[in-house]
Amino acid sequence: MLRRMEVTVLYRPVGQREYELVAETGFRRFPPRLPEQPYFYPVTNEEYAIQIARDWNTKDKFSGFIGHVLRFKVASEFLSRYPVRTVGSSIHQEYWIPAEDLKAFNDQI
Repeated sequence: MLRRMEVTVLYRPVGQREYELVAETGFRRFPPRLPEQPYFYPVTNEEYAIQIARDWNTKDKFSGFIGHVLRFKVASEFLSRYPVRTVGSSIHQEYWIPAEDLKAFNDQI
């Protein structure tokens, strides 16, 4: 009998270039972090992701002044090793995935 894997839906606000890099992988992997980016920050709800895409990405030259929201599923068992962090109001919840764990994270999408 096959066991169904539990998944968690997450969201990632991205600019145009990150969107293109993710699209090149068939929307299966996020690009490696830059040296000055020690964490990857997926968020737990669409409202927060939209807020970031609208308020940050559309005003950022490196995002191409464009904001997208990606929705994806990650194996819940893998995600359980990381705490959810609230970084503002109750909707501002995200995971802090260390950059060195991003490959393993991508393998769980």
